[in-house]
Amino acid sequence: MKRTSEDGQSKLPDNTALKQQQLPAYRLQLSATGVLSCFFATGVFCLGMGIILILSAKSIKEIEIKYTKICGNCAKLREDATNFDKECTCSIPFYLSETMQVKGEREEIQAYTFLFTVSSCIQDVGNCAPFSKSHDGTPIAPCGAIANSIFNDTIILSYKLNSSIPIKVPMLRSGITWWTDKYVKFQNPSSINLSSAFAGTTKPPCWAKPVYELDGEDPGNNGFLNDDFIVWMRTAAFPTFKKLYRRLNRIQYFIEGLPAGNYSFNITYNFPVTRFKGEKSVVLSTLTWSGGSSLFLGLVYTVTGAVTWLASFSMMAVHLTLKDRKVLFIQQ
Repeated sequence: MKRTSEDGQSKLPDNTALKQQQLPAYRLQLSATGVLSCFFATGVFCLGMGIILILSAKSIKEIEIKYTKICGNCAKLREDATNFDKECTCSIPFYLSETMQVKGEREEIQAYTFLFTVSSCIQDVGNCAPFSKSHDGTPIAPCGAIANSIFNDTIILSYKLNSSIPIKVPMLRSGITWWTDKYVKFQNPSSINLSSAFAGTTKPPCWAKPVYELDGEDPGNNGFLNDDFIVWMRTAAFPTFKKLYRRLNRIQYFIEGLPAGNYSFNITYNFPVTRFKGEKSVVLSTLTWSGGSSLFLGLVYTVTGAVTWLASFSMMAVHLTLKDRKVLFIQQ
């Protein structure tokens, strides 16, 4: 019996404040004044941020030119898949009445491709079918419906200086992707020669070039690290969406932005959309510290602030009502 008692005592925790749970503990005691103050402060912050973001988005200048119908001949040509090797171009002149000016180092002018599409036409599946292998069984790289439907129109912006010979507006194709996409999510095969790394594969059916020849000017912008490919592979949540195409290179006549004057878009039309009643546009837009022209984030902050304030006033009314009843009960 004595041995059993000693064994039981040996299993007891040490007689310390930690193991006996005797350490002092802090219990948060919230007061009505503290809670209401936090709610009011949160509401003020959200409303303020919402107003600032909305005003910032409203200050952005945008020019949108829909070119699906303007380039109608090219659109009709692309309806027939057998004409994929026939080049079709169209020119769209327009006048910029005022300078699209950028002020800060982080502000710039961006060109977007704006597509109105049917989401089911570009929605991919997990196993890449039916674009996993070609008709002869050769693996497709990159595979999948999204990669196959990559936007491949070529858009060149020209500026007529003093109504003379058009000047090509310098655009940058770098810096248009998310950093995590460029350096984490997408990677090329570990090989010095990309063409040999992709040996034994074939290009997607709708592509004019294989993945390792997408950019003839910059060898580092080929394969799965091609900026246009990465931008396209980040799928949009809605059927109406924008894709960043290029950034203005602020040199020569364009240091302060796009000066007022005559411009034209010279478009090599490749991407077909009329078969599913889609539309394409090109959008010139300035960029501010808060991003693009979307009002979504500003509206979210504003609605959150308004709801928080409404909840604050409701809780304050309930608190004052119960407080008055308590005082009345004590007096009685």
